[in-house]
Parts: sequence; structure tokens; C-alpha cells
Amino acid sequence: MKVAVFSTKNYDRHFLSEANGEHAHELIFFEPRLSSETTALAAGFPAICPFINDQLNAENLKAIANGGTKLIALRSAGFNNVDIKAATDLGITLVRVPAYSPYAVAEHAAGLILTLNRKYHRAYNRVRESNFSLNGLLGFDLHGSTVGIVGTGKIGMCFAQIMKGFGCNLLAYDIYKNPECLEMGVKYVELSELFATSDIVSLHCPLTPESYRIINPTTLEQFKPGAMLINTSRGGLVDTKAVIDALKSQKLGYLGLDVYELEGDLFFEDLSDEVIQDDVFERLLTFPNVVITAHQAFFTRNALQNIAQTTLSNITDFEKGRECKNIVNS
Repeated sequence: MKVAVFSTKNYDRHFLSEANGEHAHELIFFEPRLSSETTALAAGFPAICPFINDQLNAENLKAIANGGTKLIALRSAGFNNVDIKAATDLGITLVRVPAYSPYAVAEHAAGLILTLNRKYHRAYNRVRESNFSLNGLLGFDLHGSTVGIVGTGKIGMCFAQIMKGFGCNLLAYDIYKNPECLEMGVKYVELSELFATSDIVSLHCPLTPESYRIINPTTLEQFKPGAMLINTSRGGLVDTKAVIDALKSQKLGYLGLDVYELEGDLFFEDLSDEVIQDDVFERLLTFPNVVITAHQAFFTRNALQNIAQTTLSNITDFEKGRECKNIVNS
């Protein structure tokens, strides 16, 4: 099947090409994102393969449908960048990669916690400058701390296992209680109680209309003073300006982000020679108790292999008219 692959980097080309040996699809790689300016690139392709920052709104979907696209094979778990109703109305099938490596994201969240707590990034730079002072590097024991997990799907469950290994007390909030979490002793509570009693709050829920800016001025007021907030899920879960205010007032003691509300204009690109125009993001970088990574939580060899294999299998299922378990329904 002829597939237009958008937002590609060298690693995308490598892992998709490697996994394509058993599928023999015709993969055409495009570095630009899919947007209103680039929909013409999809013309003549029955399938496209976009990533998280590609713009699949109603207007762009109509344009690619007119060009002959019948399948959108997301190489991601999230699909909040897709107008699902518009895709359905246009007769476009949408498939995704629901689970590529929950361990990768969960481990990255734990890494952000350790970095913020024990200040590895600052210690590393100090030692390189022959500064061996410990002033300003004081941390706390994770053992005995209370960790609140918002969302206990596969990633949240893996994160719970990791934090249980540290000896943390685990609270969780989710509409559906995960039996594996209950078995390991996770206590499900209301969101307000989780915020009020957790030393660390980690977000592992999808971005939906209901979860949009779940972290906002009102919910931040419920936080335990000096708590740590970690977000490795979707940037839209957090009201960034409200978080900045909470950092300034010291209501929030630490912030670790791998995602950002307006990351589409920043992440996955080398902008080191440019002046960043996003003043809110730049303000975040001024805080000593903030660590930001550029949406790399998923970025392990294992995860990229799984993403490539599942994506191409989804395309093969569609091509051969087989039932695909990874279809996103409207």
C-alpha cells in the first residue's frame, strides 16, 4: 500500500523501514507536518501515517479525502489531534498504536521525579565546573512519600509498580479501577483528596474534553503546599499560566514536564539558533525547580520498534480487509 508518512525524522525512517520488510508497503517519507499548507502532499496516497503534532482537523481531513486518502494510521496512542467525527463522515478509517511501551513513559516520569528531587542536572553541571558544594542540592526520601496517580491505564499501572518499589504510598484517581493496581495496594480516592494529600502528583490520563486543563487555578489550590507535579501525558492537561503562578507563590514546589500545551511550535525541532517567541514557555525555563524534556518519554528503542510494527500491521490489516483491533471509533 502506498503510504505518506508525515513529520518524519531519521529514527522514524529507520524503524519503519526496518519493520516494513515483512509488509512491503510503499513508504514515502515527508519531513513536514501535515497542515493546511501541506495537505497536497497526501494527494494520491490511499493511506497517510501522521504523528502527534500533525493537524487533522475537519478542513485538512476533507482535503486529503478529496486526494484519495482512505486510511489514517497514527503512529501514536493519543488521537486528540484528529476530528474523529469528520473522519468518519468522510469515510476515512482511523487506526492507532494503543500500547507501544508503557514502561518507557512510566520510567521517564520516575526519572523526572528523581531529577527534580535530587537535582542531578544541577549536580552534574557543578562537578564539571569543579564545584563540589552540596548547598542547594537537598532532597527528600521517596520512601514513605505519598504519590498520586491520575489515570491508571497501562502507563499509570507501570508507574505505580515503579513507585511501589521505592516504598511510596500510592493513591489514584480514575473512572475505572485497574484490578492490577488494586492488587498492589493502590487506594482510589476522589481527585480533590488526591491533590490535597499527595507529595507527588503524576498525570497519566488521555486528553479529552473532560480532562482538558485538569490542572488549573482551582485544582492547584487543592494541592498540598510544596508538592511536585509531573506530566508525561499531554500538554493540554495543564494550564501553564496557572502553574507558573503556583510556582511563583511556592504553592507548587517542583514541576516536571515532558509535554507542553503549545509544544507543536517547539518540540522535535532544533531551534538552538533561533529566538523562542513563546514567552510562557521561556518563563518556565527560568525556575530552578522546573525540569522540561521535549516529549521524549516514549523515545526508547523498544517503543519505536513496537510503534513501527503495530503501525504497519494496522495498514496491512486495512489493505487486506481484515478486522483491525486498533480502529478508533467515533
